[in-house]
Amino acid sequence: MSMLAGEKYWEKIRFAKAEKQYYEMLSQMDGISCAEATMVPSHILERFELLEDENAKLKKTISSLNDLCLDSQKRISALETLIKRDPVAEVAVEDDDGVDLFASDSDEESEEAARVREERLAAYAAKKSKKPTLIAKSSLVLDVKPWDDETDLKEMENLIRKISSDGLLWGASKLVPVAFGINKVSISCVVEDDKVSIDWLTEEIEKNEEFVQSVDVAAFNKI
Repeated sequence: MSMLAGEKYWEKIRFAKAEKQYYEMLSQMDGISCAEATMVPSHILERFELLEDENAKLKKTISSLNDLCLDSQKRISALETLIKRDPVAEVAVEDDDGVDLFASDSDEESEEAARVREERLAAYAAKKSKKPTLIAKSSLVLDVKPWDDETDLKEMENLIRKISSDGLLWGASKLVPVAFGINKVSISCVVEDDKVSIDWLTEEIEKNEEFVQSVDVAAFNKI
């Protein structure tokens, strides 16, 4: 047998073996159905369904939030426009028939609605102006000491009471022993804080140098 013939012989043998293996593999694959080859486990399908449901709910929530945001922006824009047009806040006041006198479908008010609006604003301003203003007051007790026991305390008190000012009201007084037969004049008064200062009042009393040695604030209360 020549060398060329020998090679062809072995080549045929290798081809026959390969062909045999190929058919054996095909015969093994025939036992596997297409359905089994493409079957997906049930737990994976359940997870897919849950994910799709959650995704749908999430999209719905996002859509609702987006609508709410747009609505809020519209309301804010409307309020900004109203404030720029009229700095005074307009309160919708309804009459006995339930009709909003300030409401208007157009940008311009009717003459009647404008008249009623002006009247009510004027009435509100008048009512507010009549409201009493709280006045801050203080109640004081001043101890006024003389130079000695020979000082005329009655005259000293008269000089004190002659001090007058808008917002100053003198009250009761009494003599209080100090020492060595010397008495001091303890006198009360009420002052309006915005009109009379305590420093000013004590300085005015001490100007009576012939009678007054010193002035002390014995008591102080806000009214």
